[in-house]
Amino acid sequence: MLRLRRTLLTVALAACAAMPFGAAAQGWPDKTIVMIVPFPPGGVADTVARPVAEALSRELKQPVVIENKAGSGGALGIGAAARAPADGYTVLLSLSSISILPEADKILGRTPQFQMEQFIPIARLTADPTVFVVRGDAPWKTLAEFVADAKNKPGAYNYGSSGNYGTMHVPMEMLKAAAGFSMTHIPYTGAGPAVTALLGGQVDAIASGPATVAQHVKAGKMRALGHWGEQPLQSMPDVPSLKQLGHPVQFAQWSGLFVPAGTPNDVVQKLRAASRKVAADPAVVQTIGRAGSPIAYLDQAEFQSYWASDAKVMTDAVRKIGKVE
Repeated sequence: MLRLRRTLLTVALAACAAMPFGAAAQGWPDKTIVMIVPFPPGGVADTVARPVAEALSRELKQPVVIENKAGSGGALGIGAAARAPADGYTVLLSLSSISILPEADKILGRTPQFQMEQFIPIARLTADPTVFVVRGDAPWKTLAEFVADAKNKPGAYNYGSSGNYGTMHVPMEMLKAAAGFSMTHIPYTGAGPAVTALLGGQVDAIASGPATVAQHVKAGKMRALGHWGEQPLQSMPDVPSLKQLGHPVQFAQWSGLFVPAGTPNDVVQKLRAASRKVAADPAVVQTIGRAGSPIAYLDQAEFQSYWASDAKVMTDAVRKIGKVE
């Protein structure tokens, strides 16, 4: 863990220092900035990205346009961002899957589409525990009822996710291992399609960020049975944590801003300053909070440390899951 933290921090600092302050980005930004969101519309990343992009546009005085580039559980879009020119005109809004996917590729015996060292972190924006939800008309009123039923009928139930090894797949596998039941995994291209599948009855459950499902829970279309956090959820204060229910597993579906390694330091600093203001913008706080995902801002140094620690936990979890075809 210490070695990983040092490696990430060294790479990030070296990338930031690679060019003297202001040497190559005077006047930045002077054109449109593209924000890559590696998932389709309707999921947590998209929910956070839209108000953040709008606020960044105001702060930077240039349009910040979202490009949803979904596929491979987020790897397609993250990989595209890693290969983008390091000039400040491509930013990435990623979920914690950025820490998971390179290790998953290794397990599958293929070349990773990106490495974490290819990015400089700018700021963490949110950090939500995933929530276990079923349809509102499902027979299970508690997680204990669901687990007991799943144990009695091994493989009879399925769950949807945003893709193999993504932020909806890993936490469910952690719960399955801790509680000792089995379910069939059905991967989709993002959280939005997985939520639609649950509402349509194609899957029996999902593990999703609160922002994606809070409105459906409030409307009675879904029922939340537990969450992967420690503290009560702001949007669902009555939903118990898995730890309270006897399953000591935790998972945070955080979102953060990144730029490709090699981006000039003055651009990085301007983005940090703008992100700090955006995270405190009342409109952003209200919009994201209303969706069920409160701001949990960390500036670059704190985010770098958090990212390294979280990546260690996620890497270990992926190794335990093993090869998934």
